[in-house]
Amino acid sequence: MSNSSTVALIVAAGRGERAPNGSKPKQYRLLAGKPVLRWAIEAFVQNQMVGLIQVVIGADDRFHYDETTRGINLCEPIVGGVTRQESVLIGLEALKEQKPNKVLIHDGARPFVSQALIQRVVSALDTAEAAVPLLPVSDTIRRKKKSGYEIVAREDLRRAQTPQGFSFERILAAHRKLHDLTATDDMIIAEKAGMTINDVVGEEGNFKLTNNQDFKLAEMISTNTLGEVRTGTGFDVHEFSSGEYIWLCGVRIPHQMGLKGHSDADVGLHALTDAILGSICAGDIGVHFPPTDPQWRGVPSHIFLAKAVTLVRERGGDVVHVDVTLICEQPKVSVYRNEMRRKIAQILDINSDCVSVKATTTDGLGTIGRGEGIAAQAIATTRLRAT
Repeated sequence: MSNSSTVALIVAAGRGERAPNGSKPKQYRLLAGKPVLRWAIEAFVQNQMVGLIQVVIGADDRFHYDETTRGINLCEPIVGGVTRQESVLIGLEALKEQKPNKVLIHDGARPFVSQALIQRVVSALDTAEAAVPLLPVSDTIRRKKKSGYEIVAREDLRRAQTPQGFSFERILAAHRKLHDLTATDDMIIAEKAGMTINDVVGEEGNFKLTNNQDFKLAEMISTNTLGEVRTGTGFDVHEFSSGEYIWLCGVRIPHQMGLKGHSDADVGLHALTDAILGSICAGDIGVHFPPTDPQWRGVPSHIFLAKAVTLVRERGGDVVHVDVTLICEQPKVSVYRNEMRRKIAQILDINSDCVSVKATTTDGLGTIGRGEGIAAQAIATTRLRAT
């Protein structure tokens, strides 16, 4: 990002009652393994015309937000108000210290905003105080009456989208003055304040996720956007040796013995690293980190896993889901499972909802059953973007 005179304000404080999904608001639901809000944020992060991003969130959503934005450098989020209009004003007030010239206000529940649309809105602000993406209405529109329906002429009807762009000072002043006005978008505020407005062509793909049917369509789009789905498997085993702790899935666990290995012998991360490498046909962990090379002696295994993720991204892909099974008699993994999931999610830079860690035993059979070591198997799903 480079142009600090243009900022983006992403409004994500709503609850999304029309798209129920337990306790999680719709902007944090997953599309192709990635939260809706992250899709929207990344679009602005990638745009060179936007220099700063401010997100407005719900009072109870900080945990979801932190999970969603891990690895992205953003302003500290601002807690919004009761209505969208209140949230926008709170966000604008938070941005005034930056003294931007232009602001783009976007709904966090519109995940598929394109770079071209962002650029059209920013460019339209060169000749007007406000800019709005509009789309014509193609369906026949009927207005309900006491008796039957009447057809509404659709030739002059348009559907408004976001991001909507504004002169920062003008829209901040308008929101302050018209804070009692009920408005469904910020263009209504701009019109009431007498701002000059340019319209640009909107995009059908830039729809707002409102109900569960929208999510079904969005899942289809997100999957196709990311292209080819790959899977890979991994397996590793390490024997016990003298020691006072072991590393499993990035977590240090006190134990009466250690694990023998060239690195920190984290059997879970080793299996997962191989699974990710296998999904892109990039060999195994020994190819990239030979056990005969002394530089890898005693190093933490998250280095290996991070390297595998980097190779996936260099090939235009993302890790979207992983599943690790630890096979051992001891220690009891259940106590550490959630910490392991969080650690793996942090290394992979994905949501912890996309990380599974399980454990099983061999019912006393074999070397694992006799307590001689720990094994792990893993499967990873990656998506390579369509070219």
